[in-house]
Amino acid sequence: MRFLPALTALSLTTLGVAVAASPASAGGAPAPGPTATGYGGAVATVDATATAVGLDVLRHGGNAVDAAIAAAATLGVTEPFSAGIGGGGFFVYYDAKRRSVSTIDGRETGPATMTEKHFIDPVDGLPYDFAEARVSGLSVGAPGTLATWETAARKWGTRSLAAGLRPAATVAERGFPVDATFRQQVADNAAAFGQFDSTREIYLPGGAPPAVGTTLRNPDLAATYRLIARKGTDVFYRGAIADDLVETVQHPPVSADPAGVWAYPIRPGTLTKGDLARYSLRFPSPTKSDFRDLTIYGMNTPSSGGIAVSEALNIIEKGLPASATTIDKLHYYLEASALSFADRNRYVGADTPRQTVQKLISDRWAAQRACRIDPGKALVKPVPPGDITAAGCTPATVGGPTEQGQSTTNLTVADRWGNIVEYTFTIEQTGGNAMVVPGRGFLLNNELTDFNFAPTQGSAADPNLPGPGKRPRSSMSPTIVLKDGTPFLALGSPGGATIITTVLQILLNRVELGMSLPAAMAAPRASQRNSAGIQAEPAFRTRYGPALTALGHTFGPDVAELGAATAIEFTRGGGLIAAAEPSRRGGGTAAVVRPRR
Repeated sequence: MRFLPALTALSLTTLGVAVAASPASAGGAPAPGPTATGYGGAVATVDATATAVGLDVLRHGGNAVDAAIAAAATLGVTEPFSAGIGGGGFFVYYDAKRRSVSTIDGRETGPATMTEKHFIDPVDGLPYDFAEARVSGLSVGAPGTLATWETAARKWGTRSLAAGLRPAATVAERGFPVDATFRQQVADNAAAFGQFDSTREIYLPGGAPPAVGTTLRNPDLAATYRLIARKGTDVFYRGAIADDLVETVQHPPVSADPAGVWAYPIRPGTLTKGDLARYSLRFPSPTKSDFRDLTIYGMNTPSSGGIAVSEALNIIEKGLPASATTIDKLHYYLEASALSFADRNRYVGADTPRQTVQKLISDRWAAQRACRIDPGKALVKPVPPGDITAAGCTPATVGGPTEQGQSTTNLTVADRWGNIVEYTFTIEQTGGNAMVVPGRGFLLNNELTDFNFAPTQGSAADPNLPGPGKRPRSSMSPTIVLKDGTPFLALGSPGGATIITTVLQILLNRVELGMSLPAAMAAPRASQRNSAGIQAEPAFRTRYGPALTALGHTFGPDVAELGAATAIEFTRGGGLIAAAEPSRRGGGTAAVVRPRR
């Protein structure tokens, strides 16, 4: 979380964002925090500065898309290790006038020359270690973020992309205060960042992570944003920025005097300017399924998020007894998660046929999978996937667990007209591939490491192997939920493969366990991704571990935190409850245009 004194006219003016004090702010609006209730539009992000920028757009007549783009561009400055114009993501939009949900697939694509052997070391025929693949040109896909912003602005916004970039350029130029989370992320990447002068100059001033409370400025990124604002995205995909990006990938700017020791050779990649020029967005239909009296819209392939969330919810609905206790519901949540991950790993990739997707999110398939769950005893993990060609509870004979990266960011925006944006975007690992494009100020993604490096599905085809121009599978799960045809909830989270379970658990907390949205966000989390041990936060294990262990569940080592979600709930009379994390990843910030007193 990047701290801002308050979401007021004074503090925004300090950042160069013009804003008139509203009656609420002039009268002493609540200080920014993780929860805000009120009317007229709302923004929730992991960062106070980005939330303030988005709120300013809403207060000055911009719609949800305008605010989302401005907030996202700002996150590219203040959350540069999680997202930025060097990466990609998935944009889900609810159009209030048309009462419809649309999506943009801005996922990165591999080079035209990419093959299934992309991450196999030709010397020994074995897959590269993850760290070796990550910090290299091999991991960089053609970025989709700028194309997403430009297209969303044109299709649904009321302001230009240039207008959306200006506040973020000001933040980059004037700087923002470094907090403990930002400093720790730099420290965690110090060895990788230290290999490249362009990265070290920004994030390791004086050879060390920036001190908490100091101001971090990125004038190169400010200039890059302003160049794109003047010349359009062609300068990024076909012009001078494209030249610099490709040069960085093909000839990694390794320092002549690296700071620290790196255990691997830093390998060049094969991404070309032609790959950037050929990049195109996709506009798949969202996944759509029902849970109780709700309609769940999510992201389709190449994301597995909408499919896995829908399948798990369907399994819970089909199998959960009406008399279920809290422990029963958590048992079904964990079992349904494992089953849906088994199916996701076996069947879901960028090129999964539409009929396969529809089957996986169908009630009939959920019934086939729910029959595997014993209400009184946990399944032994990992579980095999279901056999999509058979009926009944027949499992397939192949399949295995896979994992993905750990970092991303998410934002949720709603406007006074009822439009909603749920947007998850990323550069993959915290710090991406560790290379800042020299003179341009942004980190490159390592998205291509989301491909499986080698086959994982035994004798069956692996849907997530690399291929020419292919998009790697993602777990991003931006989700919009309708109730009786009108918006009820929008939510999403970062967290690699744990994104799916974070979104699923928040929905379970809110809908099945009856928690308020802020309580559902703050509740301790656990993630079962078809692995031998459940990954859990300490508070979850303390509270629920004994009862779940008695059912046969096994826990792995605790993790400090899972996810960093944002959400907005829509209440009667146009009311809004905007929620961000109270503490995870340093805490997030939510704000509304007209706060409820």
